[in-house]
Formats: sequence, structure tokens, C-alpha cells
Amino acid sequence: MATLATDSVSENAVDPLDMSRAELYRDDVWQAPFRELRGKAPVYYTENSAFGSFWSVSSYKPIVEVESLPDLYSSEAGGITIADLQEGDIKMPMFIAMDRPKHTGQRRTVAPAFTPSEMVRMNTNIRARSAEILDSLPVGKEFDWVDTVSIELTTQMLAILFDFPWEERRLLTYWSDWAGDIEIAKDPVRKEERRNILFECAAYFGNLWQGKLGKEPTPDLISMMIHSDAMSHMDQMEFLGNLILLIVGGNDTTRNSMSAYAWGLDQFPDERAKLEANPELIPNAVQEIIRWQTPLAHMRRTATQDTELAGQQIRAGDKLALWYLSANRDESVFPDADRIIVDRENARRHLAFGHGIHRCVGARLAELQIGILLEEMAKRRLRVNVLREPERVAACFVHGYKKMPVELSRY
Repeated sequence: MATLATDSVSENAVDPLDMSRAELYRDDVWQAPFRELRGKAPVYYTENSAFGSFWSVSSYKPIVEVESLPDLYSSEAGGITIADLQEGDIKMPMFIAMDRPKHTGQRRTVAPAFTPSEMVRMNTNIRARSAEILDSLPVGKEFDWVDTVSIELTTQMLAILFDFPWEERRLLTYWSDWAGDIEIAKDPVRKEERRNILFECAAYFGNLWQGKLGKEPTPDLISMMIHSDAMSHMDQMEFLGNLILLIVGGNDTTRNSMSAYAWGLDQFPDERAKLEANPELIPNAVQEIIRWQTPLAHMRRTATQDTELAGQQIRAGDKLALWYLSANRDESVFPDADRIIVDRENARRHLAFGHGIHRCVGARLAELQIGILLEEMAKRRLRVNVLREPERVAACFVHGYKKMPVELSRY
């Protein structure tokens, strides 16, 4: 194997190719080490990390291979992040972290909320809410894009999906941020705090569930669960697990792609100008922005038996981190991959929503929300100008932004 940056590093030193390190994402410096891994060791063993040992799978082709073999590479055996469950941790079964056949039944329960016909039904509402928020924004004055636009739009959508009390919708953002923070696994005090917060979440949703029992079906996710054979008899932890999955999935992915639209196009003004001059490129630009951002950096799989992947011997029980973030920058698939190219021909080949049986069930809704935001911005000829470097999430799971100071202008 070709020489890697780690070959001369002592056992006690930090492995520069340990891609679980939070500072890589906080400081936005993950690109170079992933480039080295893709070029020299697309399946690389990280022996000592804060999350234990794991294989980093960083290239497009081996990630697709793993995702295409769900019986060999389990989602259920170890969960979906490289943070292992430890004694005393909350065990929250969720369908994304289940294997067949149970995964199939539970996914089918919520899938009707995201069909093409549902997207048509929700289009008018999403467009009206997007227009209302954009029309309230100051032009020529500084504000935080993340909180004012990205978080607010996605939290409103989640409230509608769950038929959640509108005036308390920001609780959904609060729970999502706590649930999706992989770094909490390293801190016993914060783990206990998260445990209490998530039980509050479960109690709140438990009351919503009770309020819908015995009622006619409605097109919200809780009612769909109640009226399904696969999910109507879930215990409290399984109910909480699936709620957290849907909240984090619906919140973090869409919100961070909306923020990437602002940041990314500001970094590539030639591509922004191309999009402004050719609004018919918006559907493709949405895919390209999602590819470039990749709002969930990895998913984890666990090998169920000894096997081989890209020339490496994988043992039963080994943990694999599938770095979607890196695969979406794989130059063999996406030339000039570090750039946003709004008319990129194969932008839709991105792996930001995963691949195979666990591909994101809400992908269409995320695409719809981001697309409508871009369309409504174009109608108003509004441009986002980022004023300073954004504050990023310091974590290897959710790849996103905490704050982004911007100013709007007209073009």
C-alpha cells in the first residue's frame, strides 16, 4: 500500500487520518485528509479514536458496495453512528437502524407522507410559508441566515408533519440539536442531560399520541404510526427512536442544505451568476448544493461476517464509517468536486441521502423545500451575501452551520 501520512506517527500521537475528530469539521479542514484517503487508502483502519477503532470508507464505489449488501453490513448490530452504545445509554430502536424485515414494515408506514402526490399537496403550503419568511427579511441589514431562514423553515415543516403545536415548534429544533450531537457520547455529564431532555421529548409526543388514539386517520406522521400494523404497538423507546430519526432527519439535512445554498454560492460567485441568469437550473442546483454540503457526514455499518472490501480484510463485528461527505467529493465521479457547479451533469448521483434500502425516506421533501426557497429567492431577485465566516457544527456526524451572518441585496 502507498505511504500514508500516519506511517511515521507514534501510537500516542493523533492520527491525521482519523476523520472522527470534531475540529476537522468545526474548522472546515476535512477536505485534504479525505482526498489523501480516497487516493491511497479508500478503506482505512483507524485504530485509536475517541469513538474506538473503525474502518473509514471514503470513496464512492466501496460505499455503494456496502450499502448494497445490508445483510452483510448491518445497520442494527451497532447503530448508525460511530459512537457505540455504552452501559446506561438510552437504547432507542429506529427503523433506519434496523435490518430487514422489521425495517421494511416500519419504513412503509411513514413512506406515504413523502409520496409524489403528497409533495404536490404540500407545495402550496411550503411556498406560502417560504414567501412569508422571505418577505419579512431586511434587505441591506445584517441577520443570521441559519436561525431566521434555515431553522425556521425546516421547523415549520416538521411541525406540520407531526401536527405539532405551532407556538411550541422550536422545541423540535431543540430536541434535534441534542439528539444529533455525536460529541455528547464523550461526556458523561452531557449524556445524562441529554437523557433527561429526550425523555421530556418522549413524554410530550406521548401526549400527542394519546390525543390521536381512537380518532380518524389524518395525514400526519403520528396518526400514520397509530394506524399501522408495523408501528402501532411500539414501546416507549422505539417510539422515541423513530421520532428522533424523523426529527433529526427532517431538521438537520434540510436546514444545513439551505445554509449551504447561502454559503456555497457566496464562495462561487460565477456559479451564482449563472444560476441567477438561468433560474431553470434550480432543480439541478438543488442536487448540487446537497452534494457539496452533504449534511450528514457519515453513517455506520457493522460487518456481520468476515469479508473483503477494496482489498481490506473486514472481520465480523468490525465497525465501518461510510463517509458520504467524502464520496460526494470523489473526483472519479464528480470532476472538480470541491466546486459547486450548478449545471453539473451528474449532480443527482450524490450519496447525501444514502443508497439502497436505507436511502432517506424524506429525500423528496427536502429537495422540494430547498427548491422552493431558491425559486422564491429568484422571484424576488434576492442574493445572499455572507458577511463573515460561519460558525460550524463541531462534529463528525451532522455536517452543518450554527450561525451565518448575512446581508441581502437585489440583483
